[in-house]
Amino acid sequence: MAAKLPGRPALRQLLSTTPRLTPKTQSRRRTCGSKTYASKTNASQQATRHNVCSVQTALRPTTSTLPNACSRRRSYASISAAELQFGQPVHETHPHLLRAGEITPGITAQEYADRRSKLAASLPPNGVAILSSSDIKYRSGAVFYEFHQDPDFLYLTGFNEPDAVAVIQKVGSTADYVFHLFLRPKDATAELWDGARSGEQAALDVFNADESGDVNNLDSLLPPIISSAGEVFTDVAKSTGFSRFFKNSGSPPNDFQKMIKNSKIRPLRPLMNDLRVVKSPAEIANMRMAGKISGRTFTNAMRQHFTKEKDLGAFMDYDFKIGGCEASAYVPVIAGGKNALAIHYVQNNATLKDGEIVLVDAGGEYGGYIADITRTWPINGKFSGPQKDLYEAILRVQTTSVALCRESSNLSLDGIHKITHNGLKDALKQLGFDTSGDAMNVLFPHHVGHYVGLDVHDCPGYPRSVIIKTGHCITIEPGIYVPEDERWPKHFHGLGIRIEDSVCVQPDTALVLTTEAVKEVVDIEALHS
Repeated sequence: MAAKLPGRPALRQLLSTTPRLTPKTQSRRRTCGSKTYASKTNASQQATRHNVCSVQTALRPTTSTLPNACSRRRSYASISAAELQFGQPVHETHPHLLRAGEITPGITAQEYADRRSKLAASLPPNGVAILSSSDIKYRSGAVFYEFHQDPDFLYLTGFNEPDAVAVIQKVGSTADYVFHLFLRPKDATAELWDGARSGEQAALDVFNADESGDVNNLDSLLPPIISSAGEVFTDVAKSTGFSRFFKNSGSPPNDFQKMIKNSKIRPLRPLMNDLRVVKSPAEIANMRMAGKISGRTFTNAMRQHFTKEKDLGAFMDYDFKIGGCEASAYVPVIAGGKNALAIHYVQNNATLKDGEIVLVDAGGEYGGYIADITRTWPINGKFSGPQKDLYEAILRVQTTSVALCRESSNLSLDGIHKITHNGLKDALKQLGFDTSGDAMNVLFPHHVGHYVGLDVHDCPGYPRSVIIKTGHCITIEPGIYVPEDERWPKHFHGLGIRIEDSVCVQPDTALVLTTEAVKEVVDIEALHS
């Protein structure tokens, strides 16, 4: 289909009946985005390669071990586009969401394949990486939460359904690999209740897997792959959710653990973090879109007058979605008055009082990528003297720290945190704060930032001590939270102020992804003028 890589028939080719390949030399045209590639095979080549498809694609050689893999008849070869049903949007069914060539908004089939190639290149000879999708989480009984895909799984496959397993199997010490995607089969009864599934054929034709199969047969599909593996890289070995795919699995050790007991097991997360931490231009574009939509929502919210935290939160969620985001990226913090002293206050059920300020930490999600923004503003539209003094002190430090988010600064997030910490300490001294002893641990108790991307706190476990480089996306979020403590000026008591932007590191500058959310005092107050 339009999201196809060279090497598999495009969906538009599947929409008309195509005859099987003949033993004669065939010339087949492959599409990828706007480019067209040609490749040839013949019967003698197939015979010498044990009937394995020998088509050389523009991306990489096909290494399918299935006989006649490239001559398989597509099951929906004569179905119209309007009748096609998949478990997630594709360009042919949702052209308002995806451009031709994209598997998920903004991310093409080619980019997903490039990611798998990079992972395969990081594996040792005959290494295997195994990932599991998220499963459906239930609130109670049959009442489920909205599905959210495992970010590592989504990053490599673009597949956004539950109950699936992906395997990247490196071929020897070459750059080649086999991409297996095991998933739920088509099931008319289940789909009547729960909506369409993509099915095994779509794993090949839409998501560019080399091999596919029913995930319910994983206990017979995985052993041949694992037995030939040099090392197995996975984070699912102890997952109780993953064990559900094995018919006889019970309490640990489950069947999967028995399968891998003779294999060298390595954690997959460090390899995935190394890939995910550097964002591609397409990823940055998605994050910029999430930031633009989310920033405008913040500015729109500042124009309004709300009397309840929950009403402000509802407005934010609505405006994210109506602006083009798929959803809110995380449970927001809507903290009026002293509620802002709790860093992650999420009850969001208090009233908003005239004369107080409100701290909002929220963001939207676009194409799976999120924006993380915090703004603090006066509920009545006008800062009081102490509010303005503390706010502007924090803003000056935040602006300075954001400017350091460039590769040429030769700093890590930890390094930026130290500079931010010292800047806030100096600013507070000028406002009359006693900053001796443990004062800063109370007033500024969190780190200045974290990585951001498919997750709010992206690449879990990736060290903040690494020197930032082009393509890293991070947050800068200094904040000061003043409890009722006699060590500090009384007119600042009860104020919690945080200012946060999502930033993409560039060679010699910082690209602020969330610039549409105003933060200068004059701009905030002008919104109520």
